[in-house]
Amino acid sequence: MARVPTSVLWFRRDLRLGDHPALLAAREAAGADGEVLPLFVVDPRLWGPSGAPRREYLRRCLAALRDATGGALVIRSGDPADVVPAVAREVAAGSVHVSADTGPYGRRRDTAVERALGDVGFTRTGSPYAVGPGLVTKRDGTPFQVFSPFARAWREHGWPAPAPRQDDLPWCRGPHTEDLPPEQDLGDTQLPPAGEAAGLEAWERFRDQRLRGYAEGRNTPGTDGTSRLSPHLKYGTIHPRTLLADVAAEGDGEAVRRYTDELAWREFYADVLWHRPESAREYLRPELQAIGYDSGPHAEELVTAWEIGRTGFPIVDAGMRQLHGEAYVHNRVRMIVASFLVKDLHQEWTLGARYFMQHLVDGDLASNNHGWQWVAGTGTDPSPYYRVFNPITQGKKFDPDGAYVKRWVPELRDLDARYVHEPWTAPGGVPAGYPQPIVDHAHERKVALERFERVRRA
Repeated sequence: MARVPTSVLWFRRDLRLGDHPALLAAREAAGADGEVLPLFVVDPRLWGPSGAPRREYLRRCLAALRDATGGALVIRSGDPADVVPAVAREVAAGSVHVSADTGPYGRRRDTAVERALGDVGFTRTGSPYAVGPGLVTKRDGTPFQVFSPFARAWREHGWPAPAPRQDDLPWCRGPHTEDLPPEQDLGDTQLPPAGEAAGLEAWERFRDQRLRGYAEGRNTPGTDGTSRLSPHLKYGTIHPRTLLADVAAEGDGEAVRRYTDELAWREFYADVLWHRPESAREYLRPELQAIGYDSGPHAEELVTAWEIGRTGFPIVDAGMRQLHGEAYVHNRVRMIVASFLVKDLHQEWTLGARYFMQHLVDGDLASNNHGWQWVAGTGTDPSPYYRVFNPITQGKKFDPDGAYVKRWVPELRDLDARYVHEPWTAPGGVPAGYPQPIVDHAHERKVALERFERVRRA
């Protein structure tokens, strides 16, 4: 009996069926009478370094995708350069289809898989971005170094409309599949709903209820003012094209512009990583690596206080407790807690970036590590190290009634809002159970700037 023509769709950061150009390419390659084999490879090189929140969220996304494919999803573990060709041989696939991976490891891995496939075609269609990294450049063809001009050029470049959804796909069934990865122990950490349906529902709720107030709401962590779609964008249960097509219908007001700016930041950092793959773990401005950092037992105690949310600075502690409670931190607060670690505790940005990647559900290498470099002043910020976030004034400005702090720092819930960001000024002093500030911010700011000046003058 003649084999049914088959193509393999290897899912990675695109765990959805809608707005999926690579899926449509796989369907077309299989032909009118052919089938598509949906495959996910649990790669030890990616699974191993991931923290429990990302592992568990991925597991739940895979469960949703398995259901969406009617149980056809094949899950295998191992080196993709071994697994993908083996699966292709099992079903006599004529081609393997993927959404392009533009990260440093993903590019190396895909080259190895393509080589191992031999005569079986390996086709990259689309990417996790509205505009693929490397496509937006200056007029002279060099990459952008600063966000604002990149964002203007990104908008001028434009992006395609969402790919049409195709229902009743002819999935290939029969090859052996492993079980889902093991459930992860999250302790008390609560993750958001996973999967494509959950992503679309979250987007529609934000679009219809909160988008119009986004320009103001995005900076107030005590309110539900953001889309909280970062985990869905991380795993591709929704594509940014879908969001951009929807917001285009809302006009070009301030709220829409601010929201599309956030999507542009994600694409900017992916573009930086494309051109400078070493910047995932090395300084974009290597001359600043000479800035001195603190070490020793006392420094380690201060870092531990930061990690568990007991620095005595309420907005910092609320952010770190949210990290452990939800595997997520509000974007404004991410900058505050990052600045505190680097410029108040004088720790290298790489330490904080690694810690976040272990605990964030939306941990994305490009966005996370370049965001840390931006705050540290070693990255793309055009006015880098001079910016030192004051945790007291930041708290007062963006959490004026203390709602965010009181949610995550129960020791301060009975304080009047006038004192919640400076509890040591309250009539009764710092409430029982809450620590005094572990450093003098004004002094540590001066130390950080002096260290920068020494490097700058060298």
